[in-house]
Amino acid sequence: MKRCEFIRLLGGAAAWPLAARAQQAAMPVLGFLHSAAPHTYPAMLTAFHEGLKETGYVEGQNVAIEYRWAEDRYDRLAAMAADLVSRRVTMIFANGPSVPSAKAATTTIPIVFTAGFDPIKFGLVASLSRPGGNLTGVSILNVELGPKRLDLVRELVPATTNVAVLVNPKNPNVESLSKEMQAASRALGLQIHLLQASTEGELDAAFAKVRQTRAAALVIGTDPFFTTRVRLLATSSLRYAIPTIYQYRDFVDAGGLMSYGASLTDVYRQAGVYVGRVLKGDKPADLPVQQSTKIELIINLKSAKALGLTVPLPLLGRADEVVE
Repeated sequence: MKRCEFIRLLGGAAAWPLAARAQQAAMPVLGFLHSAAPHTYPAMLTAFHEGLKETGYVEGQNVAIEYRWAEDRYDRLAAMAADLVSRRVTMIFANGPSVPSAKAATTTIPIVFTAGFDPIKFGLVASLSRPGGNLTGVSILNVELGPKRLDLVRELVPATTNVAVLVNPKNPNVESLSKEMQAASRALGLQIHLLQASTEGELDAAFAKVRQTRAAALVIGTDPFFTTRVRLLATSSLRYAIPTIYQYRDFVDAGGLMSYGASLTDVYRQAGVYVGRVLKGDKPADLPVQQSTKIELIINLKSAKALGLTVPLPLLGRADEVVE
């Protein structure tokens, strides 16, 4: 073999490891768009990574993640979504309040969402079974369960005819939730007072308003802003001596009276699985929107005692968990 041919062959062999490393470095990039702050969603973030792992993806090994946390500043979501698109991420994960911004930012980059509102009504997908576009995800039963929460507080406080409902006016589902609750209250013969809050200062004002309206119970509408402040909501409900129900068990764990709704960690695990499937090549248009089916009723007897309430035995019997 001639010397020049040997050198070319040797050089080509040396280049193989470099090419392999370059190929490994070109891992897919997931844009993670969320309306809350990272320190308020540790359990859900862990569940999301578990879902990714189920499909063979581990952050830093075979997928990179660009995080964008709005920290409850919903007005920042549009710019954050546009930034992820400009960086040409492989796909985007978006939670409820951030989904409209993600959808508006791109019609081509795949998006997996979690949403506590009707994805068909809000134009995210054509249908649950055949989404048809670049979005799919997990639908959290929220608006649909609002009337049931109203019914549960009525069962717990049967003499009440006056109930307050707290919503975040900046959430995409606020109109749907308000209409559902108003219709349910009429069917139950209840008067409801819709209260709004999107800041901690407004939360204090809302609880003071509950007392002014003489409402005998409070139903909290689901929103990431509320979810990240369950401890404040729980302590405020006890301080103002108002029986309160929320969607997620974290509220009860923080001292709240009662929760009824989906397991949020299970929802984020499902979303992580879907992200992994899209990274593997599945198209969002062909992946049916999943619906959260793990619904939990949890009651805190210690809080009930502090509020001077006796929980009816039939209600206790239906609870998935009783905190004592």
